[in-house]
Amino acid sequence: MTILYGRPDDPAEFDRYYRDVHIPLAQGMRGLSRWTLTWTDRQSGELTPPVHLVVDLYAESKEAMDAVLASEAGRAASADVPNFATGGVTFVEGVEEEVATS
Repeated sequence: MTILYGRPDDPAEFDRYYRDVHIPLAQGMRGLSRWTLTWTDRQSGELTPPVHLVVDLYAESKEAMDAVLASEAGRAASADVPNFATGGVTFVEGVEEEVATS
């Protein structure tokens, strides 16, 4: 699952809340095999990207991810999102495919 957080009203406050409140809350979600954060504040060019943070959550299967999200900790993390995501949020589910490099 990929979570796209839109550009917040106050990026510094978003970052503080995400790191100090949301991450500790979300760390209670058991069953994830990996979790990555990509902060988009270091972009070249003149345009400010519409996405502030990209979060990728990994689980062994769709069923495992569904169980993580349905857990008490998953529901609590989801319920917390409106507390800081003033720029909106998009949840994208899919199956990751690896492509061999040459």
